[in-house]
Amino acid sequence: MFPFLPISPLAQLAPRVPILPPPIVAPQPTNQETLPPQENVPPQEFIEAQEIRVLPGKLDDIPVFNSNSPEVVLTEGILLSTFPSQGMRVPAAHLNYAFNGRFDIFAHHISRASNPSQTRSLFQGIVVYNPNDRPVQIDVSQAATYLTRPDALFIDLPAYVEDPLGTVFAGPGSRVVSDILRGRRQGNLPTLMVIPPKQAQMLMNLPIPAGTVTPTSNGRSTLMRLASNAPVYVATLAMFAPLNPNRTERVPTIEEWLNLLVNAGVAGPRDIPPSPPNSKSTSITYGRVAGVSKGSEWRTQITDNRQDYLSIPNPGRAFSYGLSTLEQGTFATGQIQSAPMLVRYPDTAYLANGNYAIHYGLTLPLRNTTRQNQTISLSIETPIKQDRSRNELVFLSPPDLRIFFRGTVRLRYLDDRSILQTRFIHLVQRRGQKGDSLLNLTLPPNATRSVEVDFLYPPDATPPQVLTVRTLSNSINR
Repeated sequence: MFPFLPISPLAQLAPRVPILPPPIVAPQPTNQETLPPQENVPPQEFIEAQEIRVLPGKLDDIPVFNSNSPEVVLTEGILLSTFPSQGMRVPAAHLNYAFNGRFDIFAHHISRASNPSQTRSLFQGIVVYNPNDRPVQIDVSQAATYLTRPDALFIDLPAYVEDPLGTVFAGPGSRVVSDILRGRRQGNLPTLMVIPPKQAQMLMNLPIPAGTVTPTSNGRSTLMRLASNAPVYVATLAMFAPLNPNRTERVPTIEEWLNLLVNAGVAGPRDIPPSPPNSKSTSITYGRVAGVSKGSEWRTQITDNRQDYLSIPNPGRAFSYGLSTLEQGTFATGQIQSAPMLVRYPDTAYLANGNYAIHYGLTLPLRNTTRQNQTISLSIETPIKQDRSRNELVFLSPPDLRIFFRGTVRLRYLDDRSILQTRFIHLVQRRGQKGDSLLNLTLPPNATRSVEVDFLYPPDATPPQVLTVRTLSNSINR
């Protein structure tokens, strides 16, 4: 058993409320995980003939503590533990992986109550243990965590909203990645931890209250960027709020968390197990992620082969690059961008499909190789997932009711007046939806202009998407 005591009192502090901009006022807020139903119009498929290209670059090697299974937590226990199994009552619940240097923590879990007897608040705790003979320092460069209620309701938003202040979001995943993209951090999470030898501290100790009016649910999304100067072990745990003698709820103590860590098994109920890799079934189950994935960022410059620029398409034509492509959803490019798993529980996903919270940093040095001014547009789109052709995208009219992407995209570029622009745009896209143009740029003959596209793939989204570059037809350019 780990010699956890004595224990730092850091974890006993009650959560503080961060000072952040107020959210956008939007119509029809809802506490549900889906948007209100709309008129049921049968969609019709239509095809856009264009080339789908392999996205250059690859994920980096930064490990990500990736806790998303079980997504809905009804029984307390271990959500994800990278501690060694020695001395633990349920050895299989611990994956024996030490973080050393840069790493991320991503977690997304939901509490749910079907009747009044299930409404006790579910707490989520993140424990960090120092196994070394000297103190360990952990720098938390960025951190954000939000609940669905009251922090980030799933509200009905337009498909395209300019968001310079970061007040537009729908759901905790959308709000978390917006904050991290903007370099923000929350005041209720530490900036620095110094853990004495052979001791543990709480990095987070916060509730996911389901609410008292049943049936009900609530979710919490968390994302942190960290760096440790020596190996550490991490675990995220779920515990129903302990009760005071008067039956009121209280915050769990670190002793209670550590007792659960040592003696409990994995939390439940377990999600549906994934299909085996390279499955030929058309009803593939990707599974939810619980383990350590490899890769925090995908940064690349997109250019022509052996060139330092990207030639724009011919007038009236377009090409696209897959984003967060996955098995049976590569648009026939064969490129699976899903982060590999370094360690995982055997009933969870083989890959980090969806690449939730991974930062895509894409630079496009667009070049007009023609003898006329050309106007190009850039968009992110959500075509139907397919693997049969890399020369067409399939869309729906009208799009499916199901939302497949909601998150913030940052654009940085010189506009047509040579003024540097930085824009944040919140997108909501449904399955099969063509994307609105994020920008239009007019390039003179033989001119090159770079556009930077940055976003963190948002939780509550469903891959894949594409980044489309289109040159408008000559009739539009006149």
